[in-house]
Amino acid sequence: MNKKYTENGNSRDPLFIFAHGAGAGSDSEFMQRMAELIAAQEIYVVRFDFPYMEQRAIDGKRRPPQRMPALLDDYRALIRQLDRPCIIGGKSMGGRVASLLMQEAEKNVGTDIRGCACLGYPFHPPGKPESLRTDHLQQLQQPLLIVQGTRDALGDKEEVDGYALDAALQLLWLEDGDHDLKPRKKSGYSHEQHMQHAATVVAAFVRSRVQ
Repeated sequence: MNKKYTENGNSRDPLFIFAHGAGAGSDSEFMQRMAELIAAQEIYVVRFDFPYMEQRAIDGKRRPPQRMPALLDDYRALIRQLDRPCIIGGKSMGGRVASLLMQEAEKNVGTDIRGCACLGYPFHPPGKPESLRTDHLQQLQQPLLIVQGTRDALGDKEEVDGYALDAALQLLWLEDGDHDLKPRKKSGYSHEQHMQHAATVVAAFVRSRVQ
């Protein structure tokens, strides 16, 4: 049975598969707006819900994400279903799943992943800076782009600058942005400015890898 997904843009354009974070599904305000902004730059954006979020839509009950192997399997199934060259990525947890999937080359037989783009990467759990999620980012198999707010509580600029990451990893820092890339008013930036900047960079990254 095919997995359901939501489309933004023209299916003839380069494909970006965009996964949601742990607490909000593919229809969240952030996911919808970012998909619209990226698609406006001639990228075909596909959003989907992981199984636990699909179940929430049915019964309204909040539940935690499945274990990582199940999330990877679900993401992989959609990539194979779409069956075309793509960039994978996501918001927060969705980006982490995508980045792990990209690195598991031996399990990606039958897929054509050209890179990964993450928005608000969860370098560590909230309040646990010692519990790093960076082992797989130290030697990349494909290009990886991370767009991060400089005051992201799950990995701010000062913290990330001290990590041992592959030099090929592309990091775009958005000044004063939080985990949703949202800056404070006193920064002089707006959330929409940061969202647009992020979308422009992600779209360019997708176009550079997928024709």
